[in-house]
Amino acid sequence: MEINTIATHDPTNRLPDGPPGDSSVWQACKNVLCFRPDNMGDVLMTTPAFRALKESVPDRKLTLLTSPAGAGIARFIPEIDAIIPFDVPWVQPANEKGRDELQPFIGQLKEKQFDAAIIFNVQSQNPLPSALLCYMAQIPRVLGYCRENPYRLMTDWVPDPEVLVATRHEVDRQLALVETIGSTTTHKRISLSVSAEAQQQALDLLRKSGVQPNRPWLLLHAGVSEVKRRFCEKQYIRAARQLQSEMGYQIVLTGSQSEWHYVEEIRQALDENAFNLAGYFSLETFIGLVAQAPVLISNNTGPVHIASAVGTPVVVLYAMTNPQHTPWMVPSRVLYFEVPGPLRSRNRLLQHFPEPAEPRASVAGIVQAVAELTAPKSLETHPFRSELKTH
Repeated sequence: MEINTIATHDPTNRLPDGPPGDSSVWQACKNVLCFRPDNMGDVLMTTPAFRALKESVPDRKLTLLTSPAGAGIARFIPEIDAIIPFDVPWVQPANEKGRDELQPFIGQLKEKQFDAAIIFNVQSQNPLPSALLCYMAQIPRVLGYCRENPYRLMTDWVPDPEVLVATRHEVDRQLALVETIGSTTTHKRISLSVSAEAQQQALDLLRKSGVQPNRPWLLLHAGVSEVKRRFCEKQYIRAARQLQSEMGYQIVLTGSQSEWHYVEEIRQALDENAFNLAGYFSLETFIGLVAQAPVLISNNTGPVHIASAVGTPVVVLYAMTNPQHTPWMVPSRVLYFEVPGPLRSRNRLLQHFPEPAEPRASVAGIVQAVAELTAPKSLETHPFRSELKTH
């Protein structure tokens, strides 16, 4: 896969004009920019829509414009042909981009001669800054949701039906968007490549760290990119202790390198069968680790969507923020908890979480969820795990 280098089209090759949503016009769009400037999980939940775009026009080339975090996972998405990592100033950035960098970046996009752009955004985001960037880069056709009329900023405007609250899963939202231009797929699973080598390397690293994969073990990913989505540390500890004492689990704790000290606090509160491996794995090996895990316990963050992609059962401690990011097409239990008042979003579209948000997160709920998801009957009916192990 190439990174940030896309062959340009002949500028004399003009695309046919047509009304918004004209699928025949979009059939001629072979060099398409997919605008998803969010985090890892958002990118993964858009992969079924990427697949629909590729299946509808087999020789279509998809370039993903995304955050550096999104770019990391995009390397393992087979539908993506090229990646442009960039922190746009209207999405919470990992690195601050100055005004001086934005104008040259627009010029670089213009040089790529994209036939079209598709703006993928969650219901609570405003797509117009992204649309303006595409307009300034002179991309001929732009598809996206918008609550208000974007006029010339979007040639293919889809009025956003989710005005006040998200009413459907993020995967369904983006599939419905590309369906308006004739792109569909019957294969709606999240797309992610995981190699046998990465899985074996993950198991080797576990053994090197003292974990015995032939004994019961699970992943507990206590880290998260936003503090407001972090479940209570004390309750994680109580649940992990109970899983150790009553079910004999080895607890493999994961997170980013910057979260090592936080994860270490949890490990120190557990017995010797807890292992702090925060920052220990490359992203590719971490995908392999999740693929091998019997079950994952996590906040609602990127690893939940990796688990959805590779078929690993997941218990998610779900902060009541965006309701549409639950695990997709994988055995799961969703346990909800409220965001503390000082940490709640100021975005008016995120002030009211759909009720009933049940069941609420608890120590007993976590332990019960793990027991249910790892029961032999549950694993036998899982459609993806045996397929994954044989590839």
